[in-house]
Amino acid sequence: MKKFLAIVLALTMVFALCAVTASADDALVEAAKAEGELVVYGGCEEEYLAAVCENFEKLYGIKVDYQRLSTGEIQAKISEENGNPSADVAFGGTTDPYNEMAAAGLLEAYEAENAAHLMGPMYRDADGQWYGIYKGILGFMVNKDELERLGLEAPADWADLTKEEYKGLIWLSNYNTAGTAKLVVNTMVQKYGHDEGLKYLCDLDKNIQVYTKSGSGPSKNVGTGECVIGIGFLHDGITQIVDNGYENIGLVIPSSGTSFEIGATAIFKGCKHPNAAKLWIEYALSPDCVNLAKDNGSYQFLVIDNAEQPSQAAEFGLDPNNVMEYDFEDAKANTSAYVADVMEALANAGADTADEGRFQIS
Repeated sequence: MKKFLAIVLALTMVFALCAVTASADDALVEAAKAEGELVVYGGCEEEYLAAVCENFEKLYGIKVDYQRLSTGEIQAKISEENGNPSADVAFGGTTDPYNEMAAAGLLEAYEAENAAHLMGPMYRDADGQWYGIYKGILGFMVNKDELERLGLEAPADWADLTKEEYKGLIWLSNYNTAGTAKLVVNTMVQKYGHDEGLKYLCDLDKNIQVYTKSGSGPSKNVGTGECVIGIGFLHDGITQIVDNGYENIGLVIPSSGTSFEIGATAIFKGCKHPNAAKLWIEYALSPDCVNLAKDNGSYQFLVIDNAEQPSQAAEFGLDPNNVMEYDFEDAKANTSAYVADVMEALANAGADTADEGRFQIS
């Protein structure tokens, strides 16, 4: 009898705990619904952004306005608004700008319940100011037809990109506007050291034709041959191959190692719809959200343990663990300074950094 009563008591406690958890979740949903609206700035691709926003609206009946911006543009906009943000949350884009916003006090800490599903502590800010939703591998995309026409081999590593034979053939994104380019800066500084990293980027600049506003800009022009070699995230290249039929694109993982992005989501401090924003974070860390990626042209590795990984990334030989160790704390503390150093070094080396045709900002 005592054993039976103990079991009943234990079950009662479990059910009570579940009821409290459900009540807390329901309370957040109801508070979010009372606010009735959410504004999202998205650093991921627009097709994915639209899908996740429309699904959130469908699930919760909360009106969602969204705008696709490069992650650097999101950072610049929120920094300028300084505590009175025009949006509630950011979704997608590399963590370097998120870390800079966190350091500037522009993000709101929130301890998300669904963060328990993250695959490791590296996929979140320790204070809950941002959470990871996907992982993307940095590399090169090449137009195989154009390389063959020019009688050139594809670059195999970072050092190859500075060879004179690639002059005018390479596209990269703008260090001032794209989180992808900020990651490239940090990667080179961490790989070679500060001074040698800047020297490398100045040598690379001699071969760069265009710096696009957005990190995905190079990938969108490789298949057409306008860009022969693009530096960016390889999942963007997969999108061009799988969704747009550009089978002439080859993907290159740098042989000496490469780095990666953690695409993030966060709440802006001072946002107008704080409960809807918290509900968004819970949603963003759920299969309801991230499983939409592979069906909407986004093939990044997912970083929550209950998500369905896109098969395409592995089919193209990408491995989420085959990357260099990335120092997020150094990037958090120094990205802005490193970008300023690079732009100064480029100008001192003779680059016209005010040329908006080459250093695109729109």
